[in-house]
Amino acid sequence: MAEETIFARIVRGEVPARIVYQDDEVTAFHDIAPVAPTHILIVPNKPIPTLNDVTPEDGALLAKLLLTAQRLARELGVAESGYRLVINCNRDGGQSVYHLHVHLLAGRKMTWPPG
Repeated sequence: MAEETIFARIVRGEVPARIVYQDDEVTAFHDIAPVAPTHILIVPNKPIPTLNDVTPEDGALLAKLLLTAQRLARELGVAESGYRLVINCNRDGGQSVYHLHVHLLAGRKMTWPPG
């Protein structure tokens, strides 16, 4: 079983967050330490620690994460100018909360390669 995280508590409504979308499978909310004018985190409601822990049975859930990001980018008015989606995996990949999540970053020009 996955270790309890702040994201799991946000999904359950135990910790306040600026939620922009929630359904039975995913929750999306503003990052508390944004690195772009638009910085939304999209998490599966099912706790999955890292991308390495995803199983073939989670394929539809992964698609739902990306489709939710696409929908939010449109709703937030950043789809046409562009946005970046980021999934960090484990310590060296920059992951700090071990609950799979997608960062939706937008509102400024993104540089490449990322830091």
